[in-house]
Amino acid sequence: MNKFIWTDLDDQAVTAARALAMDSVQKVGNGHPGTAMSLAPMAYLLFQKWINHDPTDPKWHGRDRFVLSNGHSSITLYTQLFLSGYGLELEDLQSFRTWESKTPGHPEFGHTDGVEATTGPLGTGLATAVGMAMDARYVRNLLDANAAADESIFDHKIWVIAGDGCLQEGVTSEASSLAGHQRLGNLVVLYDDNHISIEGDTAVSFTEDVLGRYESYGWNVSHVEMLATGEIDVTSLDLAIASAVEQSDKPTLIRVRNVIGWPAPNLKNTGKIHGSALGDTEVAATKELLGLDPDQAFQISSELLSHTRQVAIRGRESHAQWKKRYSDWSGKNAEAAKLFERLAARELPVNWHQVLPKFEPGTSVATRKASGDTINAMAKALPELWGGSADLGESNLTTIEHGGSFLPVVSQMSGATEGGRIIHYGIREFAMACAMNGMALGGLTRPFAGTFLVFSDFMRGAVRLSALMDLPATYVWTHDSIGLGEDGPTHQPVEHLWALRAIPNLNVIRPADANETVTAWRIVMESNKPSGLCLSRQNLPVIDSAATSDASLVSRGAYVISESSQTPEVILLASGSEVSIALSAQQTLESSGVSTRVVSAPCLEWFDAQDASYRESVLPSNVLARVSVEAGIAQGWWKYVGTAGRCISLEHFGASAGAEKLYAEFGITAEAVVAAAQEILN
Repeated sequence: MNKFIWTDLDDQAVTAARALAMDSVQKVGNGHPGTAMSLAPMAYLLFQKWINHDPTDPKWHGRDRFVLSNGHSSITLYTQLFLSGYGLELEDLQSFRTWESKTPGHPEFGHTDGVEATTGPLGTGLATAVGMAMDARYVRNLLDANAAADESIFDHKIWVIAGDGCLQEGVTSEASSLAGHQRLGNLVVLYDDNHISIEGDTAVSFTEDVLGRYESYGWNVSHVEMLATGEIDVTSLDLAIASAVEQSDKPTLIRVRNVIGWPAPNLKNTGKIHGSALGDTEVAATKELLGLDPDQAFQISSELLSHTRQVAIRGRESHAQWKKRYSDWSGKNAEAAKLFERLAARELPVNWHQVLPKFEPGTSVATRKASGDTINAMAKALPELWGGSADLGESNLTTIEHGGSFLPVVSQMSGATEGGRIIHYGIREFAMACAMNGMALGGLTRPFAGTFLVFSDFMRGAVRLSALMDLPATYVWTHDSIGLGEDGPTHQPVEHLWALRAIPNLNVIRPADANETVTAWRIVMESNKPSGLCLSRQNLPVIDSAATSDASLVSRGAYVISESSQTPEVILLASGSEVSIALSAQQTLESSGVSTRVVSAPCLEWFDAQDASYRESVLPSNVLARVSVEAGIAQGWWKYVGTAGRCISLEHFGASAGAEKLYAEFGITAEAVVAAAQEILN
């Protein structure tokens, strides 16, 4: 990629990129032109010289990854994808931020070729890139551990552009601290230091020594001062990047000073150019300063476009060289190559699930324990499975036994290995979830991350992004109810199940017992979808039903776990630890002559996805006497019980006491379920 030499045509390309940013925003009437105008030289230098990519094959595994963390400046990325030849054309820039365009307001993974991650919530892009860098190291050690430094076909860089807003967000502090600790030398962040946000000069809120902070995290840091004109100093930036890529011991942050909106004569270096169109007059005046025709929009010559798209030729050459190296490597590493091909195809080994544990009815097992056993069983068959927790491994039971700790080679910790399967995130829930998204975006591994369900609040923004990007990220949320007991209301999730169920495309799974937990894990691994397993701290009875181990049933999301003696008069619906309560209530109702069906509902998202006939078979519309039971707020359960139904729920915070005492005091009991059913019938 370093065959590139900057010429006058490249100066013209940068000028064109500035104008295209102005024109795109001006045409639609909204957007963020200022950052894109000033970042044009930086982004162009990266895409033309430093990022190893093939625009004709955006999914080539050997490519570098680029993340625009300040995603509001999406036109920065779109102009480079256009200039590089990723398939975007002028009409796509002309339809910026409009219905069904390839150029939405923020970059969206899976929507536009060349977009590696959905970004926009500030800071999450950089934190996601940290996960990408971790994933690259894990994959390299999984498939090519014996290669010399920087000599593996699986070595690649993660490039990030981030702004002041990104570095103010707490998640970047969490993630950058983790990246420094992990010594992720494959990560290079270019910090766009323009001193401007929506409210004006960042001095009103952000005056810290950013480079000092990152140096304390263990990063390489450098600073590129702007030219006297206010432009980015491309020559100095190029040298700083060259210095960054020459080392692989630490992540790098390059602070790049510039003026937002350069060279707009009246609006540059103001908050007004951050998030608003410049207006026709200012656009024309700026084009005159750039030496362009102020009466023309979306102008670029065929000669100039042909020049910028030479990067695609260089990319194809690099890709071809990689393919040759891959061929040589696969000939010498047949088993690793076979594994790579399986992982790239997102396939699981034949009959892999035969390793999964089974639990005996009549015993009592916490679903977090069943999950831990399942993780360890799966790890034996699936080397792509790795993960950890936010310093709660012993509580979440997310530790892969003998998996080794994922740590840099210089670590003095026992069990440390660069290819370790146990990730120690520290108490960084938000960064953990963002990093897991980055790992899932890598396309080969299956990451999981654990914490207490109540702390899903800390990571919600990243969970939402998992769902938005449709990533195979698995959240292990334990201590899922007041059943955790004595830790009290600060740790007892009440509203969290329905808060998570409110996120579209996220499967929230609350298994009834140990075997349903095992089955749920199997479904999650085979589905490649974003999922959250909500698991009990307390022991639960292992239910005497073959249904809990039947993936074809559990995957329906809700199913009849215990049928009524005759045509049902009452239907009891429950999830998780409350399924056993419903089964106990069924015995009482049946003994009093009330024909009662019990439905286990581990995942309402799966159930809602079933056809109408199946849903009707589980919840016949003519049975109006329905009772739901779940140790949290009722909220969405009314959709299933109907106006004639009742919800046994918890509409207030918990308390500090043993689980059994709390369930009794708060009326989440078989007796309460029976009373509710009888009230409906009477």
